[in-house]
Amino acid sequence: MKPRLSRRLAKHVISLPILSLLTGLVIGIGTTKPNSAQAVEATIAVAANFSTTANKLAKAFQAESGQTVVIASGSTGQLYAQIRQGAPFDAFLAADQTRPELLHKDEAAGREPFTYATGRLALWSPTPDAVPEDGAAFLTLAELKRIAIANPKLAPYGMAAKESLTALGLWQTYKTRIVMGQNIAQAFQITAVGGAPVGFVALSQLLAAPEELHGSHWSVPANLHTSISQDAVLLKRGTGNPAAEGFVAFLTSPAGCSIIRDAGYQPSDLCT
Repeated sequence: MKPRLSRRLAKHVISLPILSLLTGLVIGIGTTKPNSAQAVEATIAVAANFSTTANKLAKAFQAESGQTVVIASGSTGQLYAQIRQGAPFDAFLAADQTRPELLHKDEAAGREPFTYATGRLALWSPTPDAVPEDGAAFLTLAELKRIAIANPKLAPYGMAAKESLTALGLWQTYKTRIVMGQNIAQAFQITAVGGAPVGFVALSQLLAAPEELHGSHWSVPANLHTSISQDAVLLKRGTGNPAAEGFVAFLTSPAGCSIIRDAGYQPSDLCT
């Protein structure tokens, strides 16, 4: 029988049908001229790992400014491809630095990218005491039949997971046992419903999850993988849109930086 998510868990995961629907809705409202002085709404493309935090930021920003932002989440690779194909996004909060920089070089950006957060990777099981403090030894000795990760080709957290297993000398052991999600939210979902006993997820996801899902985890040492520096970029479509420009600026404001820090990320060096 296929595992089913509880209503409570469903709030913390993203599915591709939902993303597709949201994208469709965004396209439907895309006829509004973004450069108009009357524009008070912006659509922000956000990497899946940051979606919960982005919604908290959007709520705080709206309370402070009265302007609205709509969050559309997915894997960084998928969102980048949609932007290149003309999807009506005003800003892009990626889970890497590469895609925002490519958009800037291709003159699709209104401003230079900047790092808004640095993420942390965790090996997680929803079962308490399943993952010990020494996660490296656990991976070596446990002989796990399945392990969930995000697609390394699309998701920076998936690449970090692959790099970590490689650094531990375990990639060849586990590469045929991978249960792959298209983004980090799907990797979390796979693990949460028992599709794999453990999974590599974002630490921020665990902090945002309901208490019954905290389970056990190992914070992967940062020296095992490339830094998960997450860059944001205002897109050309968002230039002149006060909601888009204001939200991007809010990421390095005292209030914005506090929300990002509380969510389990290292906030930007630009924080004021």
